[in-house]
Order: sequence, then C-alpha cells, then structure tokens
Amino acid sequence: MTRTMTGGEAIVEGLKAQGVDTVFGLPGAQMYPFFDALARHAQDIRTIGARHEQTCGYMAFGAARATGKPAVYSVVPGPGMLNTTAALATAWGTCTPILCVTGQVPTSYLGKKRGHLHEIPDQLGTMRSLVKWAERIERPADAPELVAEAFRQMQTGRPGPVALEMCWDTMASSEAVPAAQRAILPAPAAPDAEAVRRAIELIRDAKQPMIMVGTGAQHAPEAILRLAERLGAPVAAFRGGRGVVDETGPYGLSSYAAHKYFAQCDLLIGIGSRLEMPYMRWQPGSQRVERPQTPPVLLRIDVDPEEMLRFPPQAGIVGDCAVVVPALLAALEEAGHAPADKRAAIEQARMQAGAEIRQVQPQLDYLEVIRAALPADGFLVEELCQVGFASYFGYPVHRPRTYVSSGFQGTLGFGFPTALGVKAANPAKPVVSITGDGGLLFAVQELATARQYGIGLVTIVFNNNAYGNVRRDQEERFGNRIIGADLVNPDFMMLAKAFGVTGHRVESPAALAPVLAEALRRDQPALIEIPSARGSESSPWPFIHPARL
Repeated sequence: MTRTMTGGEAIVEGLKAQGVDTVFGLPGAQMYPFFDALARHAQDIRTIGARHEQTCGYMAFGAARATGKPAVYSVVPGPGMLNTTAALATAWGTCTPILCVTGQVPTSYLGKKRGHLHEIPDQLGTMRSLVKWAERIERPADAPELVAEAFRQMQTGRPGPVALEMCWDTMASSEAVPAAQRAILPAPAAPDAEAVRRAIELIRDAKQPMIMVGTGAQHAPEAILRLAERLGAPVAAFRGGRGVVDETGPYGLSSYAAHKYFAQCDLLIGIGSRLEMPYMRWQPGSQRVERPQTPPVLLRIDVDPEEMLRFPPQAGIVGDCAVVVPALLAALEEAGHAPADKRAAIEQARMQAGAEIRQVQPQLDYLEVIRAALPADGFLVEELCQVGFASYFGYPVHRPRTYVSSGFQGTLGFGFPTALGVKAANPAKPVVSITGDGGLLFAVQELATARQYGIGLVTIVFNNNAYGNVRRDQEERFGNRIIGADLVNPDFMMLAKAFGVTGHRVESPAALAPVLAEALRRDQPALIEIPSARGSESSPWPFIHPARL
C-alpha cells in the first residue's frame, strides 16, 4: 500500500518503523521538510535540539552507547555534517550504531561544483570514508527500503555508524511512497564446530586462563560470567567492556589489577575486544601485528572475521559471543572440564593493585565519592582529564554500558555533550559527567540545551586552568617549554547562573559528597566546579601504561 508524502516525511515514517523515539537535531534550510515531518509526528518522535551540530552527533552517540540501541541525529549538509564527524569517528571507533540524516544540494546541482549553499566536493564519499555505510535517497519512494537498510547495516556484524543524505528538492517533493518497513536482522549463526573443538583443547590445557572483554561483549554479561565461573578465570576490560562482569565481584578485575594477574596467565580469551591492553600496552615488542608467539596462548571470539586477520590468535571463533559463549559452555560441560579455583589469586591481584593506585591523588578520592553517590546502574561519562584518566582503573564499574568512553579515539570535549545524550536516553537514572575545564569549553554552550529540555545531568568540572596532560608532558619531556597548555577560564559559577543552571563550587572530596548527592536527588541540570592548582594531580599514566611484562 502506498501513500503520497514528501521525502522528509518518508524518512520520518521509516524511522518510526524502526522504533525510533528521539532525534537529536539542528534544523536548517535543506532539512525543513524533514523537521516539519518531525513536528507533525511529535507524538511518536521527540526532537531534542542543540546549540552546535557536534553536540547532536555526540548526544546520539551517548544515547546509543548507553542503551545498545541505534540512535539518530540530523543536521544540514556540508559544514553541518562536517561538524559532526568527530562524533562519527568516535562511534566508528567504539562500534556504536548511530545514523546521521542529512541533506544535499538540489539534484540539478549535484557534482557541478557551482558553489550552492553548503556544497562540498563529495559529501557522500566523505561520509563513506568515516562510517560503515552511507547512501543517497534519490526519491521519496526509495526511503522505506534505504532507511531499513541503514538500520540493518548499523546492527549487523560489527555495529557502527551509518549515514543517509537526500537532495534539497527531493526532500520537499511528493510522490506515492510504499509502506515503511522494519529492518530484518539475520539471526546469529551457530559457531563452527571445529573452531569450538580447538578452543576447548586450549582451555583444557590452560592452568591460569584470563578473559578480556570489549564493546562486543556488552550484550552477553550473564553468559560471560558463567564462563568465568566455569573456568575460574578473571574478567577485565580497558574501556568498552567495563561492567560486563562486576569489577568488585569475585571474577571482575580493573585494568591495572588485570596487569598484575596477566604475568601468570597462560591462556588469554579475548571476547569482542581489540586486546589493546595486553598487546599494545603490556607486552614487550607489542607493536608487532603478527600472531604473538610468547605466552599466553590467545583464543579470540569476535563477530568480525577481519579481527582474526588483524591480530591472529592460536584459535579463533567468528560469531556473536551471545551464541558462541553458550556453545563453549555446553562443550565444556560435555568434556567434564573442572578447573582449579582461582578466586584467591584474583583477589590478591585486586588487593595489590588497589593498594598501589591509592597514590593517584586527589583523583582517587574524588572518584570514590562519585562511585558512592551513584547506584550500580548509574552512569559515569569520562573525559580526557586527570580524573577521567584515573577512572580507567580507579572507578569500579558494576554494570555493562554504565561507563561511557570515547575509546581509542580519545576525543577531547566529547564527554559533556555525550552525557547529555546518555541522560536523555535514561531519564530515570542518574548520570554524572566528569570533565576538565578545557574539555568542557568545547561544548559549554550546551548548558542551554540541558536547561531548555530539562536534561538532569550533573556535570563536575575539575578546573586546573590548563590542558593538564599536555602541560605535564611539556614540563617533563620538552624542557618545561609551555605552549598552548595554560588556560584563562570564565567564572564557572557565573556561567552556570547565566545559563539558568544550578552551580556549586567545592574544594575537597568531603565537600563534594553532600553537594553531589543533593544534585542527583534534584535531577535537574547542575554544574559543580572543583578548582585545583596546576600540576597538583598525581600522574595516572604509570597505571595506564604499566611496566612492560
């Protein structure tokens, strides 16, 4: 059955068919028909605006990262789309499913380079260089199929960002459009039986296995915990997989505690992880890309077959870990595998690491206050600041997806706008954004967005009037020649007041505790400033890049 509608409405109907309930967007001339359709379907899809396109992308990133479901944002083409490419790159790096919906010059100007409004040389090619899949919707009638395909691409195999563009005139034109269709996702395939058999052989030979998880394991926490219990193996993650297994439970380890345990590990099982910690940070000669020849033996489980070529293991199983891990458990049960109880060794690594990281001050004390204030399912969004870096190893994570990071992109300034998206997608749960003064000012104008839409995010800005990491490196490695690292900041309390946001300034962990608790209780936008002297924070890097094994 067809219905006459504009290209903009056809896209909105396609989004509704996928179950989308929120679009993060900033309207403009080329997108008017799309945003008008959103206005007419406001009962089905809410639209949350922003003061900069980059924030639209990061809010979608935060929503998708925190829920595991696709999220959508929309901006004008050309410079508008380009302003969101940092968010697209971050989503690509963290395997996060977000959709960018953008416009294009009128069809008669495509490829002419006449200098039409917002024209860039090859927008579709530019997007394809950054995302998993991108396409142009040539006619309104094509929208149902291509929107569904965008959602299939986002969620099939290794998840990732995608993009759709539509020409200005096409978006405003009308024609008969087929009914919207929901994306059909293929069922996960059963793992290869021979690959499972080989994995069981490696497991049976191992005396002290260890599991490392990444983003690709976030949807299978129960199965992975059962595997850890079955093998007597600890589970650790660096960023993306944190909380898959509770880091305070009997089988969870922080990244630094995992480094302690790794020295005796004879089998490493990587699940949905690039294995950055052991083979880029810990191992001698870790820049090599061939299969590691030194212990531990490596078993990989990953939905992306290319991972087995990027870093080849001794044994690998290609498939969704939610299917593969139960198959392994069944095979272990059939084989009668009974490993030794390693919980005492796991606890020893945890205690030793915990005692050593206490020297990272005052960051650890502040993180303890934040952890105590947040429930197990509360969200922390980190940032590239001294407390953010310390949170990699000094903030225990209890549940999957509750620790939100930019992954290997290390995107300065991502944290605050991302946290807005996390809170928008989880309005009933507490969300804390930790940021430095430098990172916050990348998107500080979005305090207006938090106020306008009642997004009850609590943001803690650690203000040392510097890009602290850059300054330390210049002091220690470049003869104390400081350039571009010192900052002159606004009065953050006056700034909060100007935006109509509650502001607090505290100067110690003890003072933070009651202020943070009250801000979370109120569930309204709040900015908490914690001033500190330049260089007063201990370096977290010995625990992020520990001594090579």
